[in-house]
Amino acid sequence: MSDANSATGGADSATSEAKRRVRDDVAGLRGELVALSEDLHRNPETAWQEVESASKVGEVLRRNGFEVTEDFAGLPTAFHARYGSGAKRIGYMAEYDALPGIGHACGHNLISAMSVGAAIALARRAGELGVTVEVFGTPAEEGGGGKIEMLDRGAFEGLDFAMMAHPAPVDVARAAPFAVSHSAVRYTGRAAHAAAYPTHGRNAADAFTIAQVAIGLLRQQLPPSVRVHGIVTSGGEAPNAIPQTTAGRWYVRAKDMAELAETEEKVRRCFEAGALATGCDLEIEPESQPYSEFRTHEAALKLYERNAVELGRRFVTEGPETEMCRASTDMGNVSQVVPAIHPYIGLDCFPVLNHQKEFADHCIGDVAARTLTDGATALAWTAVDLARGPYT
Repeated sequence: MSDANSATGGADSATSEAKRRVRDDVAGLRGELVALSEDLHRNPETAWQEVESASKVGEVLRRNGFEVTEDFAGLPTAFHARYGSGAKRIGYMAEYDALPGIGHACGHNLISAMSVGAAIALARRAGELGVTVEVFGTPAEEGGGGKIEMLDRGAFEGLDFAMMAHPAPVDVARAAPFAVSHSAVRYTGRAAHAAAYPTHGRNAADAFTIAQVAIGLLRQQLPPSVRVHGIVTSGGEAPNAIPQTTAGRWYVRAKDMAELAETEEKVRRCFEAGALATGCDLEIEPESQPYSEFRTHEAALKLYERNAVELGRRFVTEGPETEMCRASTDMGNVSQVVPAIHPYIGLDCFPVLNHQKEFADHCIGDVAARTLTDGATALAWTAVDLARGPYT
């Protein structure tokens, strides 16, 4: 690695020295950060259930001098950590929820450790940089919209910058996520003996079949910026009984909130078709508020890119390995009101992809540890640059 001065593009010696110390501090924290990441990985907790995960992340920050508020914004698995009293408030997001059945197959264990490492290293320079360093423990990113709930409760009010880095197969600088809605779908019909009294039933499984066929046909008329996908979570109880109730979970994604609203109406009509054809009742309930598209703070992203390259990272701009940047995130909603970046940092594992069990395997080990320390350093260096700004 070359001297940190080159990462500042010829910035003043104070900035260069601050970055050198930050880099050394992250290196010194490596053991503690890797231990945190691997502990979260061994003990995955899903959305809104991250009691131990939130506690463990908060405890590392507390041991390193942060004032930690648990049950933040009235959410039992959210927290807020704060260090310093400078005029410029820099916030790092710590995600720690896992996926049902496949654990940390999106690498949120690394997200937490990177944000914690960046925050602690930056906090040790907080006085000289004139910043307040904050970490937000944000539950339920995987479909629950934890950051949106926190946003609505004023959790990020007055924050000057918000940032995090997300694991992916390769490094991609710019987040370009789909807006997304998450819905629970339920049909209710009437049970009956499938052989003796089939005409007395109203088949809720048929309702779902009709809806899925309609959605499949609808896709021909949907723009390439739209995704519609879901699962049936309950399809009936016994093969010799007309299913009375069926249930599923469905996502609609689009390039932005406006296109999302338009697409949701078309998809709803597909579900209504299933109810109309079978005589079943239909319920569609949102599982969270919609996730927004992302608004990138361009100057901060350029700083992050430059710092990551200085650390030896290589950004990929084309190819299927880059597509994780399209994944929806509730950080998009935060970015609409707080200047933000959400770069992706690579584990060099393509064709293994996020949300595969094999990806979870890549989120621990030597490569993951290097990714962790690189991410923490790049995020902290970016905060140093922002503190030395102005960057608007």
